[in-house]
Amino acid sequence: MTSKTQLHYTVPGIADDDARRIIDLLQGRLHAANDLHLTLKHVHWNVVGPHFIAVHEMIDPQVADVRAMADALAERIATLGGAPRGTPGALVDERDWDDYSIGRASTQAHLAALDVVYQGVISSYRSAIAELDELDLVTQDMFIGQTEKLELFHWFVRAHLEDQGGHLKTAGASAEAEAADAVGG
Repeated sequence: MTSKTQLHYTVPGIADDDARRIIDLLQGRLHAANDLHLTLKHVHWNVVGPHFIAVHEMIDPQVADVRAMADALAERIATLGGAPRGTPGALVDERDWDDYSIGRASTQAHLAALDVVYQGVISSYRSAIAELDELDLVTQDMFIGQTEKLELFHWFVRAHLEDQGGHLKTAGASAEAEAADAVGG
């Protein structure tokens, strides 16, 4: 597939076509990070019920860290000679996932839905990490660091969804509403 990314220049040692592909991978992660921090803030505002304050306060540091990830991704795009697209319209037009589907709901319902969200984001990061192995180790290192943090946040969410035996209540759920239903949300 040929990239439509306009390249103004790139860093020494990276061919133009490789830079375009790297920028495309970065742009996809930028959209995912922007979507994730908005989704997390939405959860922060709409979570109710038992354990409200714990979940409400757990989410804000995740929002801040994911916003910082978005900034780093955008800056890497610019460093490689591209122009990051951070507008809501670009995000909606270019993403390949649906909007977060849970409104005002219990802590368990939102955490179950976030389990599915984090699975998608982390899986897409891991796919990009594998592709970057042959393209750019600097960008790959950034993705690895961000994945580590995302996996930690995912664990924070999942800790609320597992029983004493380590079984997730959301096991097998592939959609947010399905996961929320699995926990009685």
